[in-house]
Amino acid sequence: MKFIIEGGRLLRGEVNISGAKNSALAIMPASILLSKPVILKNVPDVEDVRIMIELLKYLGVKVKKISKNVIEIDPRDINKYQAPYELISKMRASIYVLGPLLVKFGKAIVYMPGGCSFGPRPIDFHIEGLRKMGAEIKIEYGNIIANVNEFKSTYIQLPFKSVGATIHLMMTSSLLKGKEIIISNCALEPEVVDLASFLNKAGAKIYGAGYDEIRIEGAENLEIDEYEIIPDRIEAGTFLVAGSFENNEITIKNFILDHIKPIIEKLNEAGIFPIIENEKIIVKGVKKPKAIEIQTQPFPGFPTDMQAQFMTLLSVADGVSIIKENIYPNRFAHAYELMRMSADIKITENIAIVKGVERLTSAIVSASDLRASASLVLAGLIAEGKTIIENVEHIDRGYENIEIKLNSIGAKIDRIP
Repeated sequence: MKFIIEGGRLLRGEVNISGAKNSALAIMPASILLSKPVILKNVPDVEDVRIMIELLKYLGVKVKKISKNVIEIDPRDINKYQAPYELISKMRASIYVLGPLLVKFGKAIVYMPGGCSFGPRPIDFHIEGLRKMGAEIKIEYGNIIANVNEFKSTYIQLPFKSVGATIHLMMTSSLLKGKEIIISNCALEPEVVDLASFLNKAGAKIYGAGYDEIRIEGAENLEIDEYEIIPDRIEAGTFLVAGSFENNEITIKNFILDHIKPIIEKLNEAGIFPIIENEKIIVKGVKKPKAIEIQTQPFPGFPTDMQAQFMTLLSVADGVSIIKENIYPNRFAHAYELMRMSADIKITENIAIVKGVERLTSAIVSASDLRASASLVLAGLIAEGKTIIENVEHIDRGYENIEIKLNSIGAKIDRIP
């Protein structure tokens, strides 16, 4: 699948941000732990969510689409504890079913997960945490095989502020009646807090989400009628960058300001000052962004998921910018594609030196992962001529109808199967 993008068109108009993909991918498998159906609102219609729905259905969970962004999950008839290669290999968040299946059945078999291709994402933290909670786990023929006779109270110190491990261990702990699990060095990301909010409204006793240490007292039962997922901060950030190019003006709706502050702060450094009023953000483009330095960090630092989009912005900035990727050191595949479009970028280990050029030019480029796709779409929008982006199916994993949203505010993007 490919996009053909006509560059140089002005973007002006209003965009509504979809629900957070990474929240949905945590809350949906956590719903396995519920004793009755739940209605989830603001669920983004993206490929990763569709894969998670397939996975839940395979396990025997009933999932009904009520409307475009509203689904009902009924876990009462779950009847399988083994998750197949065909689904697990497509998406790393599928690992989240491991813990809830262990809680439900006392055993689980889950294939090692897949996902984006920019380097290793070790699941050791997940496995070691579950072992500390009493699980016996071995890996054979690509499968994680887990059994537990009885879960136990424990203290888990994460070696790194892993979002995935924090989410997985927190949801698994929430239904362990009579057990207390303390997780230290937790990820602080909004998606962690959103999952805790969902579980607490269902009757869980989770304390400290959004801080370094989370304490979970296992509940006897979890049930909740409905829950609305938070807006996607990375989609909001992507459209903020889109509005930052010369002569553009984009109004963004449906966001949580605290979640996008690290992004806005970097835009401010680059000389771009979005206006916040009446639950909207208006971002007006500048002739030339200023060169800045970026270091990706866990929340509340600058998100690694916005690094690629900012690289496109800085490729036409005034001066030399430095981007240091501290989370996934190999996450620079998009840089080599931007170079095809006349960007001046040098990569040394986990550092990108981006020298701003006068303009980008169109080219045939290839997307390697979700956020790389977004950075190349942004580049295509400002490049001279028509840009072709191949393998653009990556973008469907995390952006809901991105070309439709962009076309509605002035872009001309054609999707070619």
